[in-house]
Amino acid sequence: MSFLAPLFLFLGAAAAVPLLLHLLRRNVTARVDFPAARYLQRAEQEHSRSLRLRNLLLMLLRVLLILALALAAARPFVAALGVGHGATAVAIVLDNSLSTTAVEGGAPVFDRLRGSARALLQASSPSDQLWLVTADGRLRAGTRVSLLADVDAVTPIEGAGDLPLALRRATAAVQAAALPTRVVAVATDGQRSAWSGAARVAVPVTVFAPTESPPRNRGVVAARAEPARWTPRGAVTARIDAPDSASYRIVLGDRTVARGAAARGEPVALRVAPPERGWQAGRVELEPDDFRADDARHFAVWIGAAPAVTSTPSAGPFAATALSALVDDGRASAGASVHIASADAVASLPALIVAPADPVRVGAANRELARLGIPWRYGAVEHGTSVVRGNRLDGVTVTARYRLQREGAAPSDTLARVGSDPWLVAGPGYVLLASRLDPSETTLPVRAVFVPWLADMLGLRLGAPAGDLGVPVEAVPGASISLPSGSDAIENAAGTRRSVTGERIAAPDERGVWFVLRAGRRVGAIVVNAPPEESALARVRPAELAARLAGRAGRGTAAAKAWVADTFAAGTRRPAATPLLALALLLIAAEAAAVRTSRSTAA
Repeated sequence: MSFLAPLFLFLGAAAAVPLLLHLLRRNVTARVDFPAARYLQRAEQEHSRSLRLRNLLLMLLRVLLILALALAAARPFVAALGVGHGATAVAIVLDNSLSTTAVEGGAPVFDRLRGSARALLQASSPSDQLWLVTADGRLRAGTRVSLLADVDAVTPIEGAGDLPLALRRATAAVQAAALPTRVVAVATDGQRSAWSGAARVAVPVTVFAPTESPPRNRGVVAARAEPARWTPRGAVTARIDAPDSASYRIVLGDRTVARGAAARGEPVALRVAPPERGWQAGRVELEPDDFRADDARHFAVWIGAAPAVTSTPSAGPFAATALSALVDDGRASAGASVHIASADAVASLPALIVAPADPVRVGAANRELARLGIPWRYGAVEHGTSVVRGNRLDGVTVTARYRLQREGAAPSDTLARVGSDPWLVAGPGYVLLASRLDPSETTLPVRAVFVPWLADMLGLRLGAPAGDLGVPVEAVPGASISLPSGSDAIENAAGTRRSVTGERIAAPDERGVWFVLRAGRRVGAIVVNAPPEESALARVRPAELAARLAGRAGRGTAAAKAWVADTFAAGTRRPAATPLLALALLLIAAEAAAVRTSRSTAA
């Protein structure tokens, strides 16, 4: 037995009052024989036993009444007695991830989950402690009334969220509660991929989830422009996850550039040379189905003229050969707008700058870098095989390099590293390498990635007009992302702007393309899409999920009423205040009846 208000047990001391009154009535005075009343003696002896029993009964009823009231005031909880449910700490995990927007039976699955959460809150009592945790990990504590309002205000998010994190936060909340009974109640669509990373918790878990098969779904799980800068020709590639063939269309800006049909598992690839210029938003769309969230996937591309590039002999033969391939493919043209040269021979920017061929030329190279305003200098030569990381160059090895040293505070990005040292850096008008483009120093010139990498450096970093140097950033809603230096706002395709400060922000919650602005000019793009795994609607059954999360202490069901009952059945001790108050009323009635009987007998 436990008590919510144990101090009221001290009221039980008042039970001594009826006992004292009963004892005081038994005081014996001096006995005097009265001859005229001797005939009453026999009658008194006959009734004395019944009077003593009746007085004892009254005393007992009054003592029990006071004890019952004192116990009821202390709000006890006992096993196998009482009504309602025991005081329980309940944290509701309400799944509002994107997959819950799938329509079943004419309504989103989320409507069922929200309705079940409301039913559980309405079944709670004032003695319960309550929390609400959503898929984004946000935890709210409150009363039944306040949390009902919170549940009504919850809407599905644009991403997958983190349900294992929500489960851990719910568990921590109930474990910190003072109540002896603790339960985590999960209302979810049971998406298998969403719960794959969840670990078992140390409290009972009840799960409400649908057992019906999810709707048949077709979704665009990948879409991108290749390369990220078209000059002006490029390609759109996409991947569609569908049980059968699917019709699609590709939109660039406000214009449909292609329509078609893709067989199951067939990739989508379209080469285009559109008339649009600058940063453009695009998307690949499917015909609507019961899960609308993945019927479109967004991409961004920069479209402009091919950069006019010249490669000087100081850059080496491999740079010249790769440039010739790009010119033949239309991704570059011959000209002097962009230079590829060694640091000691570079004349102007924009330029892709490689390390000098002779260490004795390092001094001249550093003077040229200072003249051009580049905040980097070549230091000592490092020998030994190392591996490059970053800028799609993972796996490229380096056997000789200069140590790059930062000087000044001009904007700069480190694109790739060797160990912890910068190896490839870039800034306004320049890309700087710590090695020569020669197999004797790095395997980059003989790797398949070399020509595409060179095209990206020339097109995205050097060939674009000043201020258009950003690269499209792909992100899921809410993810932390980096922005180009000096960015001050982002703008969606509809023209809605948001100010930003700093070079790291949380990606917008709304899916789509957001252009990055610097002083009103577009310098990059953020492409926000839902995680592709949200398109996989396969479910785990509620009983299986409950067993995975809590072992034998887990209960799973597809019925909201059973889920509510399972949640509050975890408390074996129930409130006994109501039965005790009923007992007090019965004792009052019995005491009144005994008093009336005593008076009628005395009369």
